[in-house]
Amino acid sequence: MKLNSYQYPNIQTLQLDKSLSLEPLQDNFPFEKKVRDFKMQFDFNDLNFFSFTIEGLLGFMCKLKGKIAVSLGESQALIYAANAYKNLGFEVSFIELNRDGSVNLEQLNDLELDYIFISPYVMDTFVKTDLSQVKAINGDATLVSNVSASQEQIDLVDIALFDAYKLTGFQTQSIALHNGELDEQYLGEMDAIALELITKALNSFQYNCDYKSKVVTALQTALKDDFFFFVEPNSTLENTLHFGLKNIKAREMIRTLSLGEIFVTNGEGCSLGLSRPSKIIQAMGYSELESRQALSLSFLNDLDEASIENLAQTIAKKYRQIRMLNA
Repeated sequence: MKLNSYQYPNIQTLQLDKSLSLEPLQDNFPFEKKVRDFKMQFDFNDLNFFSFTIEGLLGFMCKLKGKIAVSLGESQALIYAANAYKNLGFEVSFIELNRDGSVNLEQLNDLELDYIFISPYVMDTFVKTDLSQVKAINGDATLVSNVSASQEQIDLVDIALFDAYKLTGFQTQSIALHNGELDEQYLGEMDAIALELITKALNSFQYNCDYKSKVVTALQTALKDDFFFFVEPNSTLENTLHFGLKNIKAREMIRTLSLGEIFVTNGEGCSLGLSRPSKIIQAMGYSELESRQALSLSFLNDLDEASIENLAQTIAKKYRQIRMLNA
């Protein structure tokens, strides 16, 4: 049971049509049609490929140039890239997170900016951000947003980023939709595989979020005072849940649950495989130790009441076993 579909996507067997191979002396009609369809689907004029890594995002910023602000609620790779961009002598402002997990939009007041990197949700916690408020505060800046997990506010976004790894499970190139802010790319920079996989992932992504409150109730009943929230569940994307378990390191829960094929996370994709937790909770004002108590879920498959109750009881049982062993 993959209870974080943004970290454990429903990866399919990789099947590619050779017609998508890009040839220098051909018209490449199948690829060009997919590009047109993707742009039309989200109502943008242009499409570029880039690497969603520190190096790729730094190159992305260097192509844009100008004064930028970056929310501390963005992916860790983007934060690192912004620091590298600042070290090159460019002007960068970092927008902090409030204790409740929201972005401190008041910091955008009186800043003269060319670009604002802020998404419709905070990574890890998936606390929603109202992009219309960002536009109202600093409407002259170009808004750059990672919309991989939610496209609800994409009409307010100037440059929309789609993270290939989180959407597909493959580390191909990622996609940026825009309206002329980036230069045209040559053939060798285009990634037909990325376009095919991201298109399929977005078009097949459906979720049932009607049972979120039932999951919360079941977990609260099973775990009692050991269960707590870093962010209010109603402030997050509808199909996500973020909570904490007291006096335990989340990685211990993640490992023991995975033995029963229940997959959850403590941090976002940029932190997977590392010994340290994500920086998001710490950016909200919590200690590193407290941040290690966080668990993040996202719901993709329909769960009936019996499955929800079994899930809550399993988490509670494993939690108490770990507490006992640690004691």
